[in-house]
Amino acid sequence: MTSQQQQQQPVSLNPQVGAHQAAMLQQPQQLSQQDFDPVHRFKMLIPQLKESLQNVMNIASQNFAHNTAIDNGVAERAEKPLSQRKSNDATVQRFDKSFEEFYALCDQVELCLRLAHECLSQSIDSAKHSPNLVPTATKPDTVQTESLSYSQYLSMIKSQISCAKDIHNALLECSKKITGKSQQQGIL
Repeated sequence: MTSQQQQQQPVSLNPQVGAHQAAMLQQPQQLSQQDFDPVHRFKMLIPQLKESLQNVMNIASQNFAHNTAIDNGVAERAEKPLSQRKSNDATVQRFDKSFEEFYALCDQVELCLRLAHECLSQSIDSAKHSPNLVPTATKPDTVQTESLSYSQYLSMIKSQISCAKDIHNALLECSKKITGKSQQQGIL
């Protein structure tokens, strides 16, 4: 093996950690549009979520078995000195930490799904308010029958601008009325 091949291989005693480290090293090199896609992120989180749930269940099972042994008197916890009790408790994994990890992944999945839903609703609104495309001058042969002419596009944009101005003016008028009422009430 050459020194270059040795540098490329992740060195780890745990194969799962080594594969994870190798994937983490490759991720910055592969930044693309799909890395910001909430659906793609969701699909990447699902295996982690499954693994985290399995970990929570395994730890809960171990803790139940340990507590059952203590309750049945098999593990003589009360007779042992405090230092030995701590070492036994350390062997039983922390359920709360694994549960927090699971909930953190659930929160990430929820955020991805909310973001995907928001992207979808924006796309639907965009298609609703500007359903037809304007043909580009670079590809005149691919003009679709549903596309808008440039003058139609301009009139649509002008109507959207006037609508936005009307909304802006209505909000300004409303805010002036609110501030006027609060100043009048302050004088009384």
